[in-house]
Amino acid sequence: MLISVYDKKGIVDFAKKLVEQGFEIVSTGGTFKELHEAQMPITRVSELTGFPEILDGRVKTLHPAIHGGVLARRTDEHLEELKAQEIEPFDMVVVNLYPFELTASNKGASDDEIIENIDIGGPALIRSAAKNFENIVILTSSDQYEPVLEELGSTGEISLETKKKLAIKAFLRTCTYDKAIMSEFERRFSDDIYPNDLLLHFEKVADMRYGENPHQSSAFYYEPGVKEKCVTNAKQLHGKTLSFNNILDINDALELVKDFEQPTATIVKHTNPCGVASADDILTAYELAMAADPMSAFGGVIAVNRPIPIGIAEQVSKIFVEVLIAPSYEPGTLDILTKKKNIRLMETGELGVVDESSLDLKRVIGGVLVQDRNLKHLDVSKLPVTSKRVPTEDELASMDYAWRVIKHVKSNSIVFAKGSATVGIGAGQMSRVDAVKIAGFKAGENAKGSAMASDAFFPFRDGIDEAAKAGITAVIQPGGSIRDKEVIKAVNEHDMAMLFTGIREFKH
Repeated sequence: MLISVYDKKGIVDFAKKLVEQGFEIVSTGGTFKELHEAQMPITRVSELTGFPEILDGRVKTLHPAIHGGVLARRTDEHLEELKAQEIEPFDMVVVNLYPFELTASNKGASDDEIIENIDIGGPALIRSAAKNFENIVILTSSDQYEPVLEELGSTGEISLETKKKLAIKAFLRTCTYDKAIMSEFERRFSDDIYPNDLLLHFEKVADMRYGENPHQSSAFYYEPGVKEKCVTNAKQLHGKTLSFNNILDINDALELVKDFEQPTATIVKHTNPCGVASADDILTAYELAMAADPMSAFGGVIAVNRPIPIGIAEQVSKIFVEVLIAPSYEPGTLDILTKKKNIRLMETGELGVVDESSLDLKRVIGGVLVQDRNLKHLDVSKLPVTSKRVPTEDELASMDYAWRVIKHVKSNSIVFAKGSATVGIGAGQMSRVDAVKIAGFKAGENAKGSAMASDAFFPFRDGIDEAAKAGITAVIQPGGSIRDKEVIKAVNEHDMAMLFTGIREFKH
């Protein structure tokens, strides 16, 4: 067998047990040294090839004496050819690679450092062994050692089925390794934000009970290497397994509260917020968010951007909630919350910074749409006033809050806000005026004196007229309609203040 590993975790114990079972070991450089110091019988690769390691170790195993022994099939023709060349066939290859991904994740790594961590001989050995899976056992990770030893111990051999599974893992490893190298080279050496070739890699977390509906099967995958706090790397502390729809709702809820610096809470249903609020403390924020639409909050997903205090735990314990996600939980809160059998409790750790370089992907049949993330924030105090009346400071604050929330609401969308809390949300409507009516219905009397945000321009004045009926006093919207003059006229007739943002906030 051939062993050549960068990560030497568990390799000595593994090799010792294989030697006990009659395996002879050939090894390279640092691996040879490690095993030799463990006083194991071992042959250096250079003794087998008759050629020294050269170019600072860049060339070690790239030799016919190695690859011939790995690639040979157990046919009479191949075995005779090996014999003629005095090459011994291998039965097992154990290889893991230079830590390119780890090196590249270090923002201070130089070009030379990442280049010298590109493994050449390792991937070649892995591919050779995986190609010849019928005759070779290929191991690429230390977590494979124990299962292989158990199978050898119980049956005396490794089954073809196991060899096939290991070969799949081997090709996956070389594939993801090359993808990581290509991506880093694109980042360092290309000015293209969107490369001509987009290679995506996700690893399965789990099979799920079902998808959006019980008749659909599904699975959940994560993207390795993502360090930003998100639904994928959050830890589940309690409750049933997450569902397909839970994960979608958690993602939208968490991304919303991450967008605010103040203590902020939201309740999300079917990927839309039914209440959002910020305050000086997270308990007040939660209470204001819940008050915005308590009926819709039933069975929702709650996200906050601060640790969960006792006050929130006590209130949540009295209602039906699907999921609660937070950076952490203060002492005593889990004792209260875990009495509810079915609530899922998720913990992210401190939220930290957002990765502004990451991209937003949306899948369509036969393709994928890619865009940068919508992380833009506006300074409302610098926006043009398009109404006769200038907004008050309170109105500006409400307009700012409504505008910050609206990008998290499915279009066509309308948000009514007062101060740092929503009072009514109209989401996902085909008609903008209907979205205004829904927001007004949700807000009721709380709409009076609040501000309205619209994610795109008003095509007609009817949306403004409906807002006036509800008691809206200020409007923030992109502008750009051919009927802007008609809309501005309506705003002035109702003595409202209005700002144009110049940008829209669609969310499909």
